[in-house]
Amino acid sequence: MNYRKIYNVLGSILLLEAVLLVLPVMVSVVFREGFRTALSFLITMALLGAAGGLMKIKKPEKESIYARDGYMLVALTWLFMSAFGALPFVISGAVPNYINAFFETVSGFTTTGSTILTAIEPLPKSILFWRSFTHFIGGMGILVFAIAILPKTEGSAMHIMRAEVPGPSVGKLVSRLRASARILYAIYIGMTLVLIILLFAGKMPLFDSICTAFATAGTGGFSVLNNSIEGYHNPYCEVVIAVFMVLYGVNFNLYYISLKGHIRHAIKDEELRWYLGTIFAATLIITLELTVTRHHFGHSLRLAFFQVSSIISTTGFTTTDFDSWPTLARIILLLLMFLGACAGSTGGGLKISRVAILVKSAKRAIKKAFNPGRIEGVKMDGKPVEEDLVTGVVNFLVIYVIVIFISVFIIAIDGHDMITSMTSVITCINNVGPAFSEIGPYGNFAALSDLSKLVLTFDMLAGRLELIPMFMIFSKYIIPRKYA
Repeated sequence: MNYRKIYNVLGSILLLEAVLLVLPVMVSVVFREGFRTALSFLITMALLGAAGGLMKIKKPEKESIYARDGYMLVALTWLFMSAFGALPFVISGAVPNYINAFFETVSGFTTTGSTILTAIEPLPKSILFWRSFTHFIGGMGILVFAIAILPKTEGSAMHIMRAEVPGPSVGKLVSRLRASARILYAIYIGMTLVLIILLFAGKMPLFDSICTAFATAGTGGFSVLNNSIEGYHNPYCEVVIAVFMVLYGVNFNLYYISLKGHIRHAIKDEELRWYLGTIFAATLIITLELTVTRHHFGHSLRLAFFQVSSIISTTGFTTTDFDSWPTLARIILLLLMFLGACAGSTGGGLKISRVAILVKSAKRAIKKAFNPGRIEGVKMDGKPVEEDLVTGVVNFLVIYVIVIFISVFIIAIDGHDMITSMTSVITCINNVGPAFSEIGPYGNFAALSDLSKLVLTFDMLAGRLELIPMFMIFSKYIIPRKYA
């Protein structure tokens, strides 16, 4: 392990976080908030500067970062960013308990959107801005952002991106990884600016438009209102946000391909077709059920499309209490929590491409059982998928299920009902946000114990970083030295 290089890059990331905190300080000044709020960010900036500077004092003897180093760097980056990012909540008094603040910050950076806050609207604007801004920072990836702007990262970039970018595989858009990262961020920022303009044009206040756009872009779901998007009572904004949640759940590589003039190639992408087909089918079924049991067709369609878009993209915004919906509708939403968005998007979950590979692999196994001599590979987009990748997807699912079972077992110690215990883990590891029962659309995670919050914090990080980086921190203890 090249620890000096890891700490050197980590120091640069912490200094970058200190610079990013200038924005909430500016918000605090604009809204003339108390000195304590601005001071909370300034103190955090000073601590980040000191920690980052200390980590960069010793220059690494070797500049190279390999796969294991990349995993370790990604895990430590997200932990340190969250640990320091929680300080403004504590120092300002917005969230006095550090574990609660850490939970909220991890939920922000991992774009989960689960919250321990019971009253959001009374909080200072700068705190609300920072809370939503963490979604925007974490959406595309903290280290992908660093690759785009920091020098001397090109040689190590691929191992870092493989460890951080969600999905079963990652590749370059152009020959240089830094250029690829800049292209991705240009598309990401461009889409967010368009969303801000559209929301503001729909009579949403400018501050709310910015924070909501940040939360939508990162598919996070933190809102500045207690009742989330429902609180605006604005059908236009609901539709705009729903459409953009779907768009942010698409693999960003397809946007680059489209901008290059290859729209037909992008449209033919198999994962995209699975994604859009699932949204259409889920929306149709829920709409019909709500029309029969509750609302007229138009209102049912609006509610169903928004909530399906929110859950499958793992954003977590709400416009209604979906926990009170009929059983079939709730089951569909629960399945969408597992399914998630496309690989290479800002969404969470298992990812559509993984599920497609698992389904095709299972289909192949069934065929082989009836015809043992049959030789057939798994294909995506008409091309064979490497067996190592298929095995990797299956292994990922096994680890994913084990983590869920262990987490649910620990959460159950709190004594909450079974639905709360199970869906709290499911929503956190899939980075969705709300779930069912006590943590439904109108609930929160405040009543859970500190132990449960720490377990769910680990789940949020593990889910966002695709499990392996978080386990790499403990590799010294769980992996034999000869394999490490």
